[in-house]
Amino acid sequence: MIYYPALLATPVPRYTSYPTAADFHDRIGSADMAVALASVAHDAPISLYVHIPFCRQICWYCGCNTGNVGRGDRLAAYLDRLRAEIAVVAAHLGSRGRVTRIAFGGGSPNAVAAGDFAALLATLRTSFAAADALVSVEIDPRGFDAEWAAMLGRNGVTRASLGVQTFSPAIQAAIGRVQPQAMIESAVALLRDAGVTSLNFDLMYGLPGQRAADLADTLARAIVMAPDRLAVFGYAHVPQMISRQRRIDASDLPDSEQRFAQAALADRMLGDAGYQAIGFDHFALPHDPLAVAARAGRLHRNFQGFTDDDAVATIGLGVSAISAFADRLIQNDKHNGRYHAALDAGLFPAALGCHRDDDDRFRGQLITSILGQGHGDAGLLAADPDVRRRLAPFETAGLLRWHGTRIELTATAMPYARSVAAVFDRYRAGSAAGFSRAV
Repeated sequence: MIYYPALLATPVPRYTSYPTAADFHDRIGSADMAVALASVAHDAPISLYVHIPFCRQICWYCGCNTGNVGRGDRLAAYLDRLRAEIAVVAAHLGSRGRVTRIAFGGGSPNAVAAGDFAALLATLRTSFAAADALVSVEIDPRGFDAEWAAMLGRNGVTRASLGVQTFSPAIQAAIGRVQPQAMIESAVALLRDAGVTSLNFDLMYGLPGQRAADLADTLARAIVMAPDRLAVFGYAHVPQMISRQRRIDASDLPDSEQRFAQAALADRMLGDAGYQAIGFDHFALPHDPLAVAARAGRLHRNFQGFTDDDAVATIGLGVSAISAFADRLIQNDKHNGRYHAALDAGLFPAALGCHRDDDDRFRGQLITSILGQGHGDAGLLAADPDVRRRLAPFETAGLLRWHGTRIELTATAMPYARSVAAVFDRYRAGSAAGFSRAV
């Protein structure tokens, strides 16, 4: 892979939605959620995303909406309101839709006691007639134990994602996430014994003090543990937006060229180990459903990243959770107090979002195809002179080709995929502030 710094100079979104959350506005409210739920077709596959905005320990790099669990009554009050939201959403949805997947994210879902989590899952399955839904959960290895693993096994949870980030003790200390390798190994063993068949590791590059040798060591250790999937993210340092990141020494962050080399290293090492590259930042063993979906051209993208989930709508539950429908994106209030108050008033806690027209949907599908498959049909946009002008440098560098209206990235161009995709984003003509580096 060749490094072209000018082509990666502009920060760009990760495009876990289109339009992105940066384009949400406050002209969305409870009535929008009611209309969206009423529009779900009777037998349409839908997914649930449940947000747990608490952690036992807060990591300094993290950009998630989460806080310290603190007193137990704080978490108990949140779970009570979450059950209230489940009840009101299920009542409005009625018999429409068919819940096929339930995903728990955070924060750290295992900040919740095992028994309370099992009760919450039972409420979801009963309220939405989702006894057979595939369940996935994000896990913080710190605090994960045999009780939690046994509970997952009893409840048929088959997919889990471990927040690993790095195996380097020095880098762990620099980002506020100390977790010895033995802790990760224990969590892996417990999850496998519990019946988890698709296990993901989240890893990061571009961390403070991280060098190529550090990343290579982390990748080698991860490969030995044989997760079915890996997501390898570039650290986004935006302390002006995320105050906890001010504890990280920015002077020791890898520069853009070093980050590019680290991303290329991950691609090479994981490919040599038998992992299939999925889009620009995911990897999966050939047997994993994510790799199968990618080969079949059935790859999708949502707020958790690349997925084989083919649901036509995602309903977000919990503070700051985002719901995605064909014609609108709706985000719950990010503030716990306002979230609780809306539910106490019998309202959906919708606070932000946007409506999506036909052009948004077309561009969103094109962007997802470029990011996931490396190609896509640009339709009428292929004749837009501004699109052609902005993509010309990538074409000159040999990173993409046009075949009529179809755009295709070349074999070594995936590090540039987000930058190419951003050309088709009609909202990015303004500021790029607040986004992460392209690699």
